[in-house]
Amino acid sequence: MSSKIIVAKFGGSSMADLTAMKRSATVSSDQHANVVVVSAVYGVTNLLISLAQNATKHDWENVEQVYNEIENKHFSILEEMKASDELQESVKALLSEAKTLARGMFLLKECSEKAYDSLVSLGERLSSTIFTEVVKGIYTTKKAQWFDIRRVMRTNDEYGKATPQIEEVEKLCNKYMIDCKYGDSVYVTQGFIGSTLDGMTTTLGRGGSDYSAALIAEGIGADILQIWTDVAGIATTDPRIVPQAKLLNEITYSEAAELATFGAKILHPTTLTPALRSNVQVFVGSSYEPNEPGTWIKTKTESTPLVRAMALRKGQSLLTLSTPKMLHSHGFLFEIFKVFNDYKISIDSITTSEISVAVTLDDSTLLNSKIIETLGTLCDVKVEEGLSLVSLIGNDINHTPKLAAKIFNSLDNINVRMICLGASKHNFCFLVKEAQANECIEKLHKEFIG
Repeated sequence: MSSKIIVAKFGGSSMADLTAMKRSATVSSDQHANVVVVSAVYGVTNLLISLAQNATKHDWENVEQVYNEIENKHFSILEEMKASDELQESVKALLSEAKTLARGMFLLKECSEKAYDSLVSLGERLSSTIFTEVVKGIYTTKKAQWFDIRRVMRTNDEYGKATPQIEEVEKLCNKYMIDCKYGDSVYVTQGFIGSTLDGMTTTLGRGGSDYSAALIAEGIGADILQIWTDVAGIATTDPRIVPQAKLLNEITYSEAAELATFGAKILHPTTLTPALRSNVQVFVGSSYEPNEPGTWIKTKTESTPLVRAMALRKGQSLLTLSTPKMLHSHGFLFEIFKVFNDYKISIDSITTSEISVAVTLDDSTLLNSKIIETLGTLCDVKVEEGLSLVSLIGNDINHTPKLAAKIFNSLDNINVRMICLGASKHNFCFLVKEAQANECIEKLHKEFIG
């Protein structure tokens, strides 16, 4: 039996139905996981978001229609597993909470951030309640216990995208999670959610389940964090774009972080920070193919290829901010970035010239037209939408002669709008029209990976 402390996290596809849940429970049992962190049943978070939207905008019939979908997803699992009356009552109570919150939003025609977080948190609270019972039927070496992550996942009160209080999380883990580390229990708990100091439910934002699991791994001093998804590891690029994409046996933290930041969906960018900070090994594998080798994320890998992988981030906008006032003056960049800071908007890439700054943002950001107005008081603003950011991720990229020539020779018929090189030795990225993005990845993969 493994003496290592293991946190295993399962995504929504691994919670899709009873078959998927049993498979995931078997994987966590085979791995002797000490803590199992789960996402909501596949599709339920989106349905809960839709429930909130319908409650504030439509009639009650629309709300009930969405609610019934959520109810059916969970009750079909309960029926198949011939759930006990006790489990059915627990699930009904949580579903009733969802309906009550939706009713409040419907009557007020308003959804506060606090109410929204309480509503969407129910996806993980429901899935973990059901999954605990599935685990009980499969684990032979440990007792399965449902654990409310809100007891330890302390956050600030920035609802919708709360920030975990790292030191407090670690302190509470050491207080409340000792039994799963040293005792004979496996804790089944929730990703994505936390609570404020005064006990109000918060969420960590989309993709927060991986981050939760990494924070728990750090908090309990785990040796290994396992991320189980529906793909058998991290690939050289998206196999839907390039069917010849290869699975990677290993990748460094730096490479994986760049890959996640620049579009690879398999890991959330924030996941690796706690793992690296506390030297937790990270493994990415498929709960559908648990015997496949998967990908290990390490501080140092045996190989250091020039290009390890490539990522694509679609739905990008290019903002070009120009003014002669930039020439030989100081403080202008500060003013621009202060605007982005005030609107809490993250920039992906940036290049500058004497009188211009070009930055890339997610398209959705531009729905907030006020930022364009505010920037317009400082400089001329030009917006181009429908672009994609192509990234090559590897090693010593900024110190390799003729790399750029090799890249752009293979893309001779594609116009590049912006290039970003030099800030990281692990990344070379550039912007192209979205219609040509897949072709870019196909050509570059053939050129550098084969």
